[in-house]
Amino acid sequence: MKGDRVEIVVDTGSGVSTYEITATKAGRRVEINTTRNLTEVVEVTRSGTPVRTARFITTRVIALVEHPAGSSDGSAPG
Repeated sequence: MKGDRVEIVVDTGSGVSTYEITATKAGRRVEINTTRNLTEVVEVTRSGTPVRTARFITTRVIALVEHPAGSSDGSAPG
């Protein structure tokens, strides 16, 4: 859903870096896939076609925070 976003905090060895992936258009969503050594955050279209992909080594990921659309404080609407 447009507005969904995911923040990823990664250990860079000399500090931390924060990355953000956002669903930029209507009908797009953000998916997270975690495997043994890779965390992948992908913005995809309605048909499932990837638009943007961010990959991180799982052992370096400190935090992964999902923010649903329509929520300014991070909690679910309703």
